Amino acid sequence: MTTFAPDSLALNRKLPLWYQVSQSLRASILGRSPGAPLRLPTEERLAEHYGVSVLTMRQALKELENEGLISRHRRRGTFIEPSARSGSPVRLLGSVDAIVAQQSGEETVLLGHGTGPVPGELAEYFPDLTEAVAYRRLRRDRETGEPTNWAENLVRPELAGRIDLEDLERWPMTKVLRDAVGVRISRITDTVQARLADPETAEMLQVPLLSPILHYTGVTYDESGRVVDVARIHYRGDRFSFSVTVEAD
Repeated sequence: MTTFAPDSLALNRKLPLWYQVSQSLRASILGRSPGAPLRLPTEERLAEHYGVSVLTMRQALKELENEGLISRHRRRGTFIEPSARSGSPVRLLGSVDAIVAQQSGEETVLLGHGTGPVPGELAEYFPDLTEAVAYRRLRRDRETGEPTNWAENLVRPELAGRIDLEDLERWPMTKVLRDAVGVRISRITDTVQARLADPETAEMLQVPLLSPILHYTGVTYDESGRVVDVARIHYRGDRFSFSVTVEAD
């Protein structure tokens, strides 16, 4: 039987391996193409794929099972749940794959893109630029069609010229920049704030004006320390919560 093929992963030894593996596999599952196999490879093959021990792989799979993304059946194997929905918490632990996982698993519509002046509130991130390329996308629940969040990304023009717009309807911008464009991402700085829905956000997310939303800002740096992307994502307050996991040294 054909099995699901997860994305590859470059491990960061400063973060728990099981967590990185679970988030990478989670992103692969939620971002899978229609008709992709639901059966996962064996624990042993997954452990070999990610370069970790079977015990680490088992812990990562347990995390996904607890989320309801997979089900495990003795002698039959491990399967992706067809009806699994992406998790509601906005979870941050400093992993690029965690960011990719958070943004995967929903239907994405590209609303538009174009070059324009760098907004004044973002000028500090692009001190060498007067213009950047902005992308606007709306994400919907795959099952209900309900809007869940909408995102604005501001990207350096020389990188935007290498972005395939079709990729932005399949993958988060972080994954496009890293895996399709080839940017070597060193870190992402995240900020989450509680806000009230302005008229544009209320219309986009189909919520009452001034209802609570979560406003996420993610600043992505390459290995030279240069900002390559600033993402501003507006989440429905009735669908998402915010949580942070802190691991002891």
